Amino acid sequence: MRSVIIIPARYKSSRFPGKPLVHLLGKPMILWVCALSVEAVGIDNVYVATDDDRIFNLVSDKGYNAIMTSESCLTGTDRLAEAVDKVKADIYINVQGDEPLVNPKDIINIINSKKLHYEEIINGYCPLSENEDPDDVNIPKVIFNENNSLVYMSRQAIPGFKNKNNAPTQFFKQVCIYAFTAKELKDYSEFGRKSTLEYSEDIEIIRFLEWGKKIRMVETSSNHLGVNSPEDVEKVEKELMMMRNPQKTQIE
Repeated sequence: MRSVIIIPARYKSSRFPGKPLVHLLGKPMILWVCALSVEAVGIDNVYVATDDDRIFNLVSDKGYNAIMTSESCLTGTDRLAEAVDKVKADIYINVQGDEPLVNPKDIINIINSKKLHYEEIINGYCPLSENEDPDDVNIPKVIFNENNSLVYMSRQAIPGFKNKNNAPTQFFKQVCIYAFTAKELKDYSEFGRKSTLEYSEDIEIIRFLEWGKKIRMVETSSNHLGVNSPEDVEKVEKELMMMRNPQKTQIE
């Protein structure tokens, strides 16, 4: 079974325009994500799907595969669906372009889980750290049942509680690594619009949940810190500084 990673990279982010090209320790963020993705599946199986010539040219010049997609894609997952016509594989992994701390081992675990549960969408999660606020709307929180099937995902703090004695001792957040088949991606895109709850929450995976599609949550390492806003850059750079030396040959 061929597994490929497609990294959706849109230039016109509403919260952070030009985000894929922001420099982290002197290197554009999208190149950090590419390098770590290559560690998981090899350079021939990593693609960047973008709607912007600047991103396309940068990625191509650095020796990575790039795919030009339309500006009309509603979400990163819709962008993957458009790329499916150009890249043939059995499993498609969406690694977000704003996850420069993604762990290659987590990607491999997501792929292996998809192979075992081929009829389910696979998505990553990890505990919120003590420095992360459950009420931060930039962090999608997840709740799942005892079989690790997603119950719901929200930008609000979930689960809620009536009595402080029943407050959860741990909140969990989404990690933006997904696994799909080509059919799942095509069905998603052909829906043609954001679903009701997806539109409210602005969380793309909810579109599957509203159809009744089963989504299996797979725990990842706890160092996932994405770049959602300019304020995140400094925090991510500090983490990259810590990981840079042992991985210097792979990343630079």
